[in-house]
Amino acid sequence: MNVAAQLRRTRAAAQRVTKALAYRARSGAIASLVETGQLVRTGDILNRLGAADLKDGYQSWYGRHVKKAHVAANGTEPVRCWVQHRTTGKWIHVHVYNPFDIALYIGLATYKQTKHLAQPAFFQAAYAEAA
Repeated sequence: MNVAAQLRRTRAAAQRVTKALAYRARSGAIASLVETGQLVRTGDILNRLGAADLKDGYQSWYGRHVKKAHVAANGTEPVRCWVQHRTTGKWIHVHVYNPFDIALYIGLATYKQTKHLAQPAFFQAAYAEAA
């Protein structure tokens, strides 16, 4: 079967299921890796560090700093995944990373709203929870 036919069938099947299942199917294996903790969102790191109460705007800017650090270190874009926004419930694309990706911590240190979290004690807590 060619790729175009497979895409048509996937889209047609996705139109007949619930929205949550459709987005999960679009993310495929990436979504299952996020659910099992093998890949993390920037919001997951902030939760581990006790900074989940940061405003959405601050969290998204932290994510931009992490993406910039990831691209600088690896030369490639990070993997994207569909998730439901934590406050609005809308489905959005977010970047996901290996929990030990140094870009997550460079992003903490380079963004002024999270710079205070870039302390060794916070890093140890994040690694301990991830392990």
